[in-house]
Amino acid sequence: MPQFSDDLFLGTAQGYIGTNVSNTESVITGSVTGTTMTVTAMNSGDSLTLGQFVSGTGITAGSYITAFVSGAGGTGTYTLSASSSATGSITIYAAGNYGLQDPSPMEVGVGPLGREYVWDVIPQTLQTANIAASQTVSAAGNLVLTAGTSAKSVVRTDGTTVIQLDTPRALQVNGATTARVYTVSGYDYYGQAMTEQITQATAGTAKSGNKAFYQISSVSTTGSATTVTVGTTDTLGLPLRTYDAGYVVRAGWNNALANDAGTFTAADLTTPATNITGDVRGTYVPSSATNGIKRLVVVIALPGIATGPNATRTGALGVTQA
Repeated sequence: MPQFSDDLFLGTAQGYIGTNVSNTESVITGSVTGTTMTVTAMNSGDSLTLGQFVSGTGITAGSYITAFVSGAGGTGTYTLSASSSATGSITIYAAGNYGLQDPSPMEVGVGPLGREYVWDVIPQTLQTANIAASQTVSAAGNLVLTAGTSAKSVVRTDGTTVIQLDTPRALQVNGATTARVYTVSGYDYYGQAMTEQITQATAGTAKSGNKAFYQISSVSTTGSATTVTVGTTDTLGLPLRTYDAGYVVRAGWNNALANDAGTFTAADLTTPATNITGDVRGTYVPSSATNGIKRLVVVIALPGIATGPNATRTGALGVTQA
């Protein structure tokens, strides 16, 4: 998970930001009967507005002004949001003047501040059979996995043997038998277990998945199939949850100054994730084929939920994989 040693949070400090409300308290004399508040006197220069909260002995907590009956803003009659038990003369405390004023004191700081994450990768040429070479499956079950070009066989610390890719990528399956569902199991770049169902409905036409796998532990089929292969695509998995294209500050490809006209797919926010939902962080397909030479540099803007003291794992890395 990305770490930032210079995360800043400007904590509680008084600042003067924009036109807002005064933090002073007005003392108003009047009476309340049910939802009717009658104001008989108030400080010079004060005024009342719709939506303003008021408090005082006998006034129901959380009451606010819903309507002017007479004397809008000054002495007069107002309607409150809740009926109160008080009757007769009463002192009312109104929480500040909500009219437009000079910049007002604010008791909060600005933060957490966002960051930009630079994802720099040189993806290898896609391979149509570097996870499972061409084979025939006589019945439902697992395919034989063999690490091919741009992939390698790795034993994880938990003892699981997996096929590891150069970078997280979506997979493609292709078989000569119609209507087969292939279930891919493996792990993402951070070691989270994940699965995906890829349905190939047309014989001989490769079907691509949506999730970016880093390691593949198994691929199973729902029935017999001939000439089956499993390989990679140019759909590359982003390293952080990117749920809107606006967070992609820059997509550089193949040493070009201009932004790349690739295809961005936003992170799937479905909770909980399933084996048919999309990638939990989002994916990117460059505008031309990968070849192990072209460099992809994606600058991702991170909101406060992804970095800083209020960040969460979901905010940075997406919902838990399924």
